[in-house]
Amino acid sequence: MEVVPAWAPAVGFTLLPHAGGFLGSKITKKEIPVWYESLQKPSWCPPNWVFAPVWGTLYTSMGYGSYLVWKELGGFNEKSVVPLGLYAGQLALNWAWTPVFFGAHKMGWGLVTLLLTTGMATGTTASWYNINKTAAYLMVPYLAWLTMASALNYRIWKDNRNKK
Repeated sequence: MEVVPAWAPAVGFTLLPHAGGFLGSKITKKEIPVWYESLQKPSWCPPNWVFAPVWGTLYTSMGYGSYLVWKELGGFNEKSVVPLGLYAGQLALNWAWTPVFFGAHKMGWGLVTLLLTTGMATGTTASWYNINKTAAYLMVPYLAWLTMASALNYRIWKDNRNKK
């Protein structure tokens, strides 16, 4: 008798990244109207409404990619420790950025967190490539967005250093 339906891991892995995004959105929604709106931002900063659908798409892609890797390697085992460990590490760093940047208003530490996230996400993507190329390709838009987000975080930090 099957305890877990066959589709459940795919759904669970795909939705997992959204958990941190959902919790982070509670902080962000509170901070955008007052603190974030008061910051000087570059002309190329995306409008606020863009962030939620982009992150929703990126979280879904990386979550499904993690499922593909997990499935390809036969679940949680010795072979999956590094590729899924790197993934878990970058996801934890990703989730940490919102409380650091928006919650604590630590723009410089937010940048450090983003750069560490980008490094771990790059390592994740590289480790996934030889396991499941589709999973690795699903990470590419995320890496591109992290690059843009890092540049944006840097500019906001640089242009608002004296702002509390």
